[in-house]
Amino acid sequence: MTSAFDAVTAGLSLPFSSGPVEGNVNRIKVIERQMYGRAGFDLLRKRVLLA
Repeated sequence: MTSAFDAVTAGLSLPFSSGPVEGNVNRIKVIERQMYGRAGFDLLRKRVLLA
């Protein structure tokens, strides 16, 4: 319980955020969902790098 409380306190009080990282992760997951079952890793990699 204490670690969860500490994490929330740190998240609300520290000046930095993981928002930009989470945005990139979300973008990649959307591309993965769109391409599910269509192609292999090579095409997925190209779409992620070009998007």
